[in-house]
Amino acid sequence: MFEFLFKYPASVFERGSFVLLGSWPRWVLFATIVGLAGLLGWLVWSKRKLLRPSVKGARAAVLWALQASMVALLLLLLWQPAISVTALRPQQNIIAIVLDDSRSMSLAEGGESRQAQAKKLLDGGLLDKLRKRFQIRLYRLGPGVQRAGDLKEFTATETSTQIGKGLSQLADEAATLPIGAVVLLSDGADNSSGVDLTTLSELRRRRLPVNTVGFGSTQLKDDIELDGFEIPAKALAGSRLQASLVIRQNGFGGKRAKLSINADGAVLAARDITLRDSPQQIEQIEFSAGKAGVKNIVASLQPLAGETNLGNNRLTRVLSIDGAKRKILYVEGEPRWEYKFLRRAVEDDPALQVVSMLRTTQNKIYRQGIANPKDLEEGFPNKAEELDEYQGLILGSVESGFFTTTQRDLIKEFVDRRGGGLLFLGGRWALSDGGYNIAPFSELLPVILPSRKDTFRRDFVAAELTDSGKASLVCRIEDDPDKSNGHWEILPYLANYQNPGTPKAGAVVLARVDAGGTRIPLLITENYGRGRTAVFATGGSWRWRMQQPAGDTSQETFWRQLLRYVVGATPSPVLASSPNVVLQDDGKVELRAEVRDKTYVPAGDAEVEASIIDPNGSASTVALHAQPLAPGIYSGEWNAPMPGSYIAEIKATRGKEVLGRDTLTFRREDGVAENFHREQNRDLLQKLANETGGRFYTHATASRLPEEIAYSEAGITSHEVKDLWDMPAVFLLILALRSTEWLLRRKWGAV
Repeated sequence: MFEFLFKYPASVFERGSFVLLGSWPRWVLFATIVGLAGLLGWLVWSKRKLLRPSVKGARAAVLWALQASMVALLLLLLWQPAISVTALRPQQNIIAIVLDDSRSMSLAEGGESRQAQAKKLLDGGLLDKLRKRFQIRLYRLGPGVQRAGDLKEFTATETSTQIGKGLSQLADEAATLPIGAVVLLSDGADNSSGVDLTTLSELRRRRLPVNTVGFGSTQLKDDIELDGFEIPAKALAGSRLQASLVIRQNGFGGKRAKLSINADGAVLAARDITLRDSPQQIEQIEFSAGKAGVKNIVASLQPLAGETNLGNNRLTRVLSIDGAKRKILYVEGEPRWEYKFLRRAVEDDPALQVVSMLRTTQNKIYRQGIANPKDLEEGFPNKAEELDEYQGLILGSVESGFFTTTQRDLIKEFVDRRGGGLLFLGGRWALSDGGYNIAPFSELLPVILPSRKDTFRRDFVAAELTDSGKASLVCRIEDDPDKSNGHWEILPYLANYQNPGTPKAGAVVLARVDAGGTRIPLLITENYGRGRTAVFATGGSWRWRMQQPAGDTSQETFWRQLLRYVVGATPSPVLASSPNVVLQDDGKVELRAEVRDKTYVPAGDAEVEASIIDPNGSASTVALHAQPLAPGIYSGEWNAPMPGSYIAEIKATRGKEVLGRDTLTFRREDGVAENFHREQNRDLLQKLANETGGRFYTHATASRLPEEIAYSEAGITSHEVKDLWDMPAVFLLILALRSTEWLLRRKWGAV
């Protein structure tokens, strides 16, 4: 319809520019239009007394507007309006026809596979129409693009779809070939990260339009898909972990499904869930990390009757479990029950080692948990390298004046630069009663302390969880979240509490107490610099052990969970990472390392090397190179040759000095990605076309493509000027203006 009215396809008007071919200047046209419109207006005004009463005022103005519009249109036609557009020269340009040859295109819809529909479209006249004006090249799309001789070579068996990589290859070819446009026939089910900005920028720079034709249903059909699975990449031995899973489904709303977490054939956790009628739902499931080592953690959904695709019901991630103990320095200013029961709670924990300094008298310190008699012999560390040996720090009922100015600064740097964890406890000489509302403690604390003292109370109060606390693993004292929350409600009263003040903007309150009708924060956490800080504003949690049956381990569990939070994320001098730890049908992996020296200052002069163990046990090494604009950051690329899980140990040295090492795990999976996101990704196809100057077509509208594809600025082009004066829309507009004026005059009795 558009082409019937306006003579040319819409793409001509979208890409072209309006011009006037008449020899007279444009200002003459505008001046003439204004002059004649003014003359018509003067005539109407001068003859206003002769007009009938029915056509005076606003009605007269309407008639003048119609007459003036008619005059303006006729004058515009005299100036020969046209549109100038860049078009591909016939038979001098290549049109790249890219047909998705991945497994998702083999899905049958309406009795025919997606690829069969695409082939039928091409064979049904589309290719012949394009060949009349252009040279044609066929490409198979899978992990990239490959030339194809004819449509018989397409079998829909490629194990992945990487649209971005394929288009990047075509952009490179366009540097030496006159590729005028790309036609991509696909379901858009891309298995990589989509089309990156670099590829889009290159396509735009070459002005190479990508026209897309979408196939397949835009939503899942009778399927449940495990769309996401997130767990920490690293954990301490025996830690309780939380997995976050994203589930999509269609056709199974309201039904029950079993979700499980497995490792090495053993079920770590399982529970039933109810599938909701929503685009996606997020489920949390908790499990124990277990002993040290590297494990493949598998999340799976038990298949339901009627599912059309069972290959997307499971996902695998690699978990590295560290068996090394984390050292925590605990400074306590007075003998008290909390000190005894805190140490006892974690003494058998395989991941935690508490080294303590207990002030028994004014000038005497009792040390426990030390490995060497000289450890802490001089008291609290006065050097960064001494304090940095620990991953966490606990400050109990000890006044701020116990620490020198140098030691206070070391504590701040320990959290900020080192990335350590700092826990403040409540007590007679703690928080505001201990003078901690001074720098740098006031900066480190996750709360704004009260300005007064006497905030420590020896009253019995019950601890209660906030919503954040109920969802946090720090407060999980039983395996089942609901049972754990219920257990908190029956815990014995605390022996005392302290008002910690007002939580800061970035802090999270996990627990609180009801003090005479006023709810006061009890457990508060916050990230600070590279580390984290927390306040547990009581010294009376020991009653959770003393006032409960011998078999109740809630007090021990709580303290282990809290201290694991304090030290669990404390980095070593070498911190290994990768932007992508799951490689889909592509072995290319980027290894990164943040390297710091013994004082945790970025080390830009280190030698960094990764030793990689593949699934067969073979070893490879790759050097990581310093990034010039990022001090202490090193990176390198490596290609994982086969599917499976990999372990990379990254080691940094400076001369003969070993700065540190860290372990990174990643996994390559081949032939798995095509089981996921098999519905048409129309958003990606439309965005790709819009971003590159192309157009998106459906199977039904693709017949317009041969005519519209000619207007491109890529390849070998020429400028075409197309007349607009003889468009049917112009004559219809003239007829509409005259007819409207006549009908109005007849209606108002002025004919």
